[in-house]
Formats: sequence, structure tokens, C-alpha cells
Amino acid sequence: MKIITLVENTCGREGCIAEHGLSLYIETGKHRLLLDTGQTDAVVKNAAAVGADLSAVDTVILSHGHYDHSGGIMPFSRLNSAAQILMQRSAAEPHYNGEKYIGIDKDVLGLPNVRLLDGDFRPDDELFLFSGITGRRCYPQGNRKLSRIVNGRRLPDDFGHEQCLVITEKGRHFLLSGCAHNGILNILDRYRELFGSEPDCVISGFHMMKRDGEHTDEERAVILETARELAEMNTVFYSGHCTGVPAFELMKEVMGDKLRALHSGETVIDTTP
Repeated sequence: MKIITLVENTCGREGCIAEHGLSLYIETGKHRLLLDTGQTDAVVKNAAAVGADLSAVDTVILSHGHYDHSGGIMPFSRLNSAAQILMQRSAAEPHYNGEKYIGIDKDVLGLPNVRLLDGDFRPDDELFLFSGITGRRCYPQGNRKLSRIVNGRRLPDDFGHEQCLVITEKGRHFLLSGCAHNGILNILDRYRELFGSEPDCVISGFHMMKRDGEHTDEERAVILETARELAEMNTVFYSGHCTGVPAFELMKEVMGDKLRALHSGETVIDTTP
């Protein structure tokens, strides 16, 4: 298996574009996948720079319905109109940060290869998608400003549109999320319900970024409590994007080598012979 970070906030390879967004290119024994597509056509340009053939991708998985994960879908679809695009049905709802629209490009919903899911979905024995994350331990504080429109009413976003990908390879399990809006600890609780164990590897943003100043004491406490629990697991974590550099550095002090950074253009996993 191979996993390459195509899009992330920081650049890890000359010739690659960094932008506020996330996209992961994944090769498994049966599939060529994209988890998310960043916010622009950077996904296409960076794929060319690292030698990832987007025309061979058979599946695009949208982790949740925000622009910085879905904005590359239309540029990708102009190269590849055959790949199925899997998203939760509620990812199509309008989503807002305050008064700013942060949902997906509505043109995406007109693509014939989009498949709207209602909950968990298993394409085959390699891949499994799960949602239904209801826990609220160490819930990301940044979610307070986020909302959705349902039947004309603005409601707090409950992130029912968030889904996570589990890849199984030779008995090892890789858990991939986009932003972990539901909280990485709650995602892991749901994973344990489903699999009865802990994943070998997690790749995810942690949605701890603070753009309007320093973290409050409450926010720092959530970050550190999360880091301490993750440090106790026999799991390696790769994170970036919405985690934010200050939060990543706080967690790194607790987690050490169990926490590693994502950068545009870098290979995260490569188990190919």
C-alpha cells in the first residue's frame, strides 16, 4: 500500500502546492483512491508532480461536506469522469462558518458518478466507511461557529456528514479521517465499537487550529488531554491541516514519535515491495 499527501497546508516537496485543505492519494491491492481533494486544482497539479496517475483512480471518498476537502472534485472530474465519488447524503447540505458558506460546490451533486450514502458502507474486504459518531469527549472547540441548513432552518452542525475510511492490509488497519470534527477520541471510540481493537495507523486532521489568537486554557486542556490518551495507544498518528501548528507542537511534546506531520507531496506510507 502507498499513501501520498497530495494537498496539505504546508509543502514537503519542491514543485508541490500548499493550500488550506487536505487530499490523500492511496494505492491498495485493489484500488486507486483519493480521500478528499483539497480546495482547488492543486490536487491535479501536485499529483502530476509526484507521479500519481489520477486517471487510474477508481474511487473518491469525501470525508465531509466542506470546501477545503471537496474543491478539487470538479477539476479531478475533468480528468477522470469514471471514478465513483462516495459521500454521506448530508454532506450535500449547505454548511457555514458564521455567515460564510463553506459547503461543497453544488456542481458536484450533478455529477453522474456521485453516490450518496446513508451511514456505514463496505465496498469490499479492503475498504470500510463508517459514520454514526455520537460521542463528545474532548470535542473540538472550533465547531461552535459551524452550522448547516436543514429544511430552511439553520442548525448547529452535528457532523453527521463526516465519514472515516478504514483500509485493511495483511491484518493491519489504517484509519483515515479528514478533519475529525467529531473529535478524534470519539472517532476512535466508534472504531473500537466496530473492530474491537485499535488501528495500527491513523491519518487525520484534529480540528484544533485557532486562527483568531492563542488557544484558551480550556482549549489547551482539550488538546493536552487528547494527546495524553493518544500517547497511550499502540498507534502511529499522522496529522496536519486543521490541527494547526501550535496544537501540533503541544501534542508532539506529549506524544513524541507517535505523532508525525503531513506535508504536500510527501509519502506517508509505502509498504510496496
